[in-house]
Amino acid sequence: MAKLYFYYSAMNAGKTTTLLQSAHNYRERGMRVAIMTPRLDHRAGRGVVASRIGLQAEAIAFEPDTDLRRLIEHDIATQGRLGCVLVDEAQFLSKAQVWQLSEVVDQLRIPVLCYGLRTDFRGELFEGSQYLLAWADEMQEIKTICHSGKKATMTVRVDANGFAVQDGPQVEIGGNDRYVSVSRAEFKKITRGEGRIDPMQAPLPL
Repeated sequence: MAKLYFYYSAMNAGKTTTLLQSAHNYRERGMRVAIMTPRLDHRAGRGVVASRIGLQAEAIAFEPDTDLRRLIEHDIATQGRLGCVLVDEAQFLSKAQVWQLSEVVDQLRIPVLCYGLRTDFRGELFEGSQYLLAWADEMQEIKTICHSGKKATMTVRVDANGFAVQDGPQVEIGGNDRYVSVSRAEFKKITRGEGRIDPMQAPLPL
Protein backbone atom coordinates (compact mmCIF):
# COMPACT_ATOMS: atom_id res chain seq x y z
CA MET A 1 0.00 0.00 0.00
CA ALA A 2 1.35 3.42 -0.94
CA LYS A 3 2.20 5.80 1.91
CA LEU A 4 3.41 9.35 2.48
CA TYR A 5 6.73 9.27 4.34
CA PHE A 6 8.58 12.11 6.04
CA TYR A 7 12.27 11.65 6.86
CA TYR A 8 13.40 14.64 8.90
CA SER A 9 16.54 15.82 10.65
CA ALA A 10 18.76 18.77 11.45
CA MET A 11 21.31 19.95 8.86
CA ASN A 12 24.09 17.68 7.62
CA ALA A 13 22.48 14.39 8.65
CA GLY A 14 22.72 12.79 5.20
CA LYS A 15 19.11 13.32 4.05
CA THR A 16 20.00 13.73 0.38
CA THR A 17 22.38 10.76 0.48
CA THR A 18 19.54 8.66 1.91
CA LEU A 19 17.16 9.92 -0.79
CA LEU A 20 19.60 9.03 -3.55
CA GLN A 21 20.15 5.58 -2.05
CA SER A 22 16.38 5.05 -1.99
CA ALA A 23 16.14 6.10 -5.63
CA HIS A 24 18.92 3.65 -6.50
CA ASN A 25 17.11 0.84 -4.68
CA TYR A 26 13.92 1.40 -6.70
CA ARG A 27 15.79 1.63 -9.99
CA GLU A 28 17.76 -1.51 -9.20
CA ARG A 29 14.42 -3.32 -9.07
CA GLY A 30 13.39 -1.97 -12.45
CA MET A 31 11.11 0.80 -11.18
CA ARG A 32 11.16 4.36 -12.47
CA VAL A 33 11.34 7.16 -9.92
CA ALA A 34 10.73 10.91 -9.99
CA ILE A 35 13.08 13.02 -7.87
CA MET A 36 11.76 16.50 -7.11
CA THR A 37 13.42 19.54 -5.61
CA PRO A 38 12.42 23.18 -5.00
CA ARG A 39 13.78 25.49 -7.69
CA LEU A 40 14.98 27.95 -5.04
CA ASP A 41 17.68 25.51 -3.88
CA HIS A 42 20.18 25.80 -6.73
CA ARG A 43 23.45 25.13 -4.88
CA ALA A 44 24.21 22.19 -7.20
CA GLY A 45 22.45 23.74 -10.21
CA ARG A 46 18.82 24.00 -11.21
CA GLY A 47 17.11 20.64 -11.19
CA VAL A 48 19.99 18.80 -9.55
CA VAL A 49 19.97 17.00 -6.21
CA ALA A 50 23.45 16.59 -4.75
CA SER A 51 24.76 15.20 -1.47
CA ARG A 52 27.80 16.39 0.47
CA ILE A 53 29.64 13.13 -0.29
CA GLY A 54 29.51 13.69 -4.05
CA LEU A 55 26.42 11.75 -5.16
CA GLN A 56 23.97 13.57 -7.40
CA ALA A 57 21.04 13.05 -9.73
CA GLU A 58 18.82 15.03 -12.06
CA ALA A 59 15.54 16.16 -10.55
CA ILE A 60 12.32 17.93 -11.47
CA ALA A 61 12.53 21.50 -10.14
CA PHE A 62 9.28 23.02 -8.93
CA GLU A 63 8.07 26.45 -7.89
CA PRO A 64 6.18 27.40 -4.69
CA ASP A 65 2.90 27.52 -6.66
CA THR A 66 3.42 24.34 -8.71
CA ASP A 67 0.61 21.79 -8.46
CA LEU A 68 2.66 18.70 -7.67
CA ARG A 69 -0.11 16.21 -8.36
CA ARG A 70 -0.59 17.62 -11.85
CA LEU A 71 3.16 17.68 -12.39
CA ILE A 72 3.42 14.01 -11.46
CA GLU A 73 0.41 13.09 -13.59
CA HIS A 74 2.07 14.82 -16.56
CA ASP A 75 5.32 12.96 -15.87
CA ILE A 76 3.48 9.63 -15.89
CA ALA A 77 1.60 10.51 -19.08
CA THR A 78 4.83 11.37 -20.92
CA GLN A 79 7.39 9.06 -19.33
CA GLY A 80 5.42 6.05 -18.08
CA ARG A 81 4.56 4.44 -14.78
CA LEU A 82 6.26 5.58 -11.58
CA GLY A 83 7.36 3.36 -8.74
CA CYS A 84 8.04 6.18 -6.33
CA VAL A 85 8.25 9.97 -5.90
CA LEU A 86 11.12 11.39 -3.81
CA VAL A 87 11.16 15.01 -2.64
CA ASP A 88 14.35 16.72 -1.47
CA GLU A 89 14.32 19.82 0.79
CA ALA A 90 10.69 19.06 1.65
CA GLN A 91 10.61 21.75 4.33
CA PHE A 92 10.11 24.24 1.48
CA LEU A 93 6.82 22.68 0.38
CA SER A 94 3.67 24.72 0.88
CA LYS A 95 0.66 23.40 2.78
CA ALA A 96 -1.14 22.94 -0.55
CA GLN A 97 1.77 20.98 -2.00
CA VAL A 98 1.89 18.58 0.95
CA TRP A 99 -1.83 17.95 0.38
CA GLN A 100 -1.18 17.39 -3.34
CA LEU A 101 1.48 14.81 -2.47
CA SER A 102 -1.01 13.08 -0.19
CA GLU A 103 -3.33 12.88 -3.21
CA VAL A 104 -0.54 11.25 -5.23
CA VAL A 105 -0.46 8.58 -2.52
CA ASP A 106 -4.21 8.20 -1.99
CA GLN A 107 -5.49 8.60 -5.56
CA LEU A 108 -2.57 7.56 -7.78
CA ARG A 109 -1.34 4.86 -5.36
CA ILE A 110 2.28 5.97 -5.63
CA PRO A 111 4.49 6.12 -2.51
CA VAL A 112 5.98 9.55 -1.78
CA LEU A 113 9.18 9.89 0.27
CA CYS A 114 9.91 13.40 1.55
CA TYR A 115 13.23 14.42 3.07
CA GLY A 116 13.72 17.70 4.90
CA LEU A 117 14.48 19.78 7.94
CA ARG A 118 11.99 19.87 10.77
CA THR A 119 12.77 23.34 12.15
CA ASP A 120 14.49 26.54 11.04
CA PHE A 121 17.33 28.50 12.66
CA ARG A 122 14.89 29.95 15.20
CA GLY A 123 13.66 26.53 16.25
CA GLU A 124 10.32 27.00 14.49
CA LEU A 125 8.63 24.61 12.07
CA PHE A 126 8.85 25.19 8.34
CA GLU A 127 5.46 25.14 6.60
CA GLY A 128 6.22 21.99 4.67
CA SER A 129 7.51 20.19 7.74
CA GLN A 130 4.50 21.27 9.80
CA TYR A 131 2.04 19.65 7.43
CA LEU A 132 4.17 16.60 6.74
CA LEU A 133 4.29 16.00 10.49
CA ALA A 134 0.50 16.39 10.53
CA TRP A 135 -0.40 14.30 7.49
CA ALA A 136 2.38 11.78 6.76
CA ASP A 137 1.59 8.10 7.23
CA GLU A 138 5.06 7.38 8.57
CA MET A 139 7.81 9.59 9.97
CA GLN A 140 11.42 8.79 10.77
CA GLU A 141 14.22 10.89 12.19
CA ILE A 142 17.58 10.75 10.42
CA LYS A 143 20.02 11.30 13.25
CA THR A 144 23.17 13.36 13.41
CA ILE A 145 25.45 14.50 16.20
CA CYS A 146 26.33 17.86 17.76
CA HIS A 147 29.94 18.96 18.29
CA SER A 148 29.22 18.42 22.00
CA GLY A 149 28.69 14.71 21.37
CA LYS A 150 24.94 14.81 22.00
CA LYS A 151 22.29 14.13 19.38
CA ALA A 152 21.74 17.21 17.21
CA THR A 153 18.09 18.21 16.80
CA MET A 154 18.36 21.95 16.09
CA THR A 155 19.99 24.08 13.41
CA VAL A 156 21.83 27.35 14.07
CA ARG A 157 22.45 29.96 11.37
CA VAL A 158 25.85 31.54 11.99
CA ASP A 159 27.66 34.62 10.73
CA ALA A 160 31.25 34.74 9.44
CA ASN A 161 32.54 34.76 13.02
CA GLY A 162 30.51 31.77 14.18
CA PHE A 163 27.95 33.71 16.21
CA ALA A 164 24.26 32.84 16.00
CA VAL A 165 22.11 34.88 13.63
CA GLN A 166 18.64 35.34 15.11
CA ASP A 167 17.03 37.72 12.61
CA GLY A 168 16.34 37.50 8.91
CA PRO A 169 14.18 35.53 6.49
CA GLN A 170 13.29 31.95 7.31
CA VAL A 171 14.60 30.75 3.96
CA GLU A 172 18.22 31.55 3.19
CA ILE A 173 20.03 28.88 1.21
CA GLY A 174 23.42 27.88 2.56
CA GLY A 175 25.64 25.02 3.58
CA ASN A 176 28.21 24.28 6.26
CA ASP A 177 29.45 27.88 6.17
CA ARG A 178 26.05 29.19 7.33
CA TYR A 179 24.36 26.39 9.25
CA VAL A 180 25.47 24.07 12.04
CA SER A 181 23.48 21.30 13.69
CA VAL A 182 23.49 21.27 17.48
CA SER A 183 21.72 19.72 20.46
CA ARG A 184 18.86 21.59 22.08
CA ALA A 185 21.09 22.49 25.05
CA GLU A 186 23.76 23.96 22.74
CA PHE A 187 21.09 25.78 20.73
CA LYS A 188 19.88 27.51 23.89
CA LYS A 189 23.39 28.48 24.91
CA ILE A 190 24.47 29.75 21.51
CA THR A 191 21.31 31.72 20.80
CA ARG A 192 21.66 33.38 24.21
CA GLY A 193 25.02 34.66 23.01
CA GLU A 194 27.04 32.49 25.40
CA GLY A 195 29.41 31.18 22.79
CA ARG A 196 30.15 30.70 19.14
CA ILE A 197 30.54 27.78 16.77
CA ASP A 198 33.31 27.08 14.33
CA PRO A 199 31.31 26.29 11.17
CA MET A 200 33.95 23.70 10.31
CA GLN A 201 32.78 21.64 13.29
CA ALA A 202 30.11 20.09 11.11
CA PRO A 203 28.45 17.04 12.74
CA LEU A 204 28.68 13.58 11.28
CA PRO A 205 25.82 11.11 10.78
CA LEU A 206 25.43 8.60 13.59
